[in-house]
Amino acid sequence: MSESQPGLLASVADLHEMGVARAGGADIVDLKQPAFGALGAWSQEALTAAVLLWNAWGEHRPALSATAGDQPMVPALLLAAAERIAGAGVPIVKVGLFASPHAANCVEALAPLAARTRLIGVLFADEGPDFGLIPALGRAGFAGVMIDTADKKAGPLTEHLDPLTLSQFVIEARRHGLMTGLAGSLRLDDIPALAAAGPDYLGFRGALCTGGRTGALDPAKLASARARLGLPTGFPRG
Repeated sequence: MSESQPGLLASVADLHEMGVARAGGADIVDLKQPAFGALGAWSQEALTAAVLLWNAWGEHRPALSATAGDQPMVPALLLAAAERIAGAGVPIVKVGLFASPHAANCVEALAPLAARTRLIGVLFADEGPDFGLIPALGRAGFAGVMIDTADKKAGPLTEHLDPLTLSQFVIEARRHGLMTGLAGSLRLDDIPALAAAGPDYLGFRGALCTGGRTGALDPAKLASARARLGLPTGFPRG
């Protein structure tokens, strides 16, 4: 999607915020519970309700993703967590690949699931992300890869990785057929520099909320984000 500006991924904490994100023109509505960690997962009941709502939106709806939670780098556990999300009918599942000597084994274990659902591997800028995992993600059939931050108190993505490194990340991911996203306590003022790196999406939570990432999604801030991205107001690219 980065033939022009990146699309907007908005992380939402409940069904009401799903509607706010849709009305505000989010290209991806991302189900994430910020009170439960960097990739806090929704409950199974809430996921089921979210998928029903998303399906009811019909055509011209934003894409839907959900996080699999902050899981240990144990292949069987990460696979089970991702399968739980996919089993609820969520079409895009984000899995955190935290710093670990077992991360490559986790990627390999997720390959069967990647064959039937769109998986996004998430690397963490504040943990010395291993870009050597990118080819493995491509081989395993992942749909994409993102960079986020694990510790939301450790500053935004831009304090951990410079623009050149982020551009190289995007280029390497594309070489392996992966869509790309950048996230991690991003501020709206970060948009110009991060958009120049060429990702498909920029992901936001705190910058779109009143009172930070555990606050409520703010329609006016969503509108500001789309304007800063140079995207038409209210019409997600899907």
